[in-house]
Amino acid sequence: MEKQILFDLRKDYKLKSLDVDSLASNPFEQFKLWFNEAVECELPEPNAMTLATATRDGKPSARIVLLKEYDERGFVFYTNYNGRKGEEISENPEVALLFTWLELERQIRIEGTIGRIDPAASDAYFQTRPRLSQIAAVASPQSYTVKDRAELEAKFAALAVQYEGKQIPRPANWGGYRVNPEVFEFWQGRRNRLHDRIRFKQMMIGEWRIERLAP
Repeated sequence: MEKQILFDLRKDYKLKSLDVDSLASNPFEQFKLWFNEAVECELPEPNAMTLATATRDGKPSARIVLLKEYDERGFVFYTNYNGRKGEEISENPEVALLFTWLELERQIRIEGTIGRIDPAASDAYFQTRPRLSQIAAVASPQSYTVKDRAELEAKFAALAVQYEGKQIPRPANWGGYRVNPEVFEFWQGRRNRLHDRIRFKQMMIGEWRIERLAP
């Protein structure tokens, strides 16, 4: 029964189309157009993106992170440097991002390399976070095994007391990464599964080749 239900889960995409002639010539500008539309449509967490990383020998993993800044230098998010993704990034700087906006029948794939941002920028962003989120960043040994939730909550409570009335410094193992894109793919759902797929591939800095891909 479950198999039949899955077979019958179908949707015919029909909202919009995507043509090379209608694209911005720069993929960052095209991203901005689509991202702003997702924000204007009040989609839930439009800055949520899947980050895919891999170990040195190519074993992949993926998770959702939140985009906090972007420009033509790349896409920035913040995390614990010692967690699983941080360990994999240190082994293999080749990563991929995926933005999915189902309500607009769109997705954007980005492939590129990743590196840490300047520590001063991480310091500045950390101080803009809600205070309890700052404490959580200090308290959490991300991706490592803990005895139970009570252990985490006890550590959180102790840190809240320790830093009461004080500025919380950014922990050295927490900060920002920037993904430097080499490939963008813009996907727009179309009828009959003949979707529009347009790829920007970087030839040299500031120069992009635009190609249509078969769905």
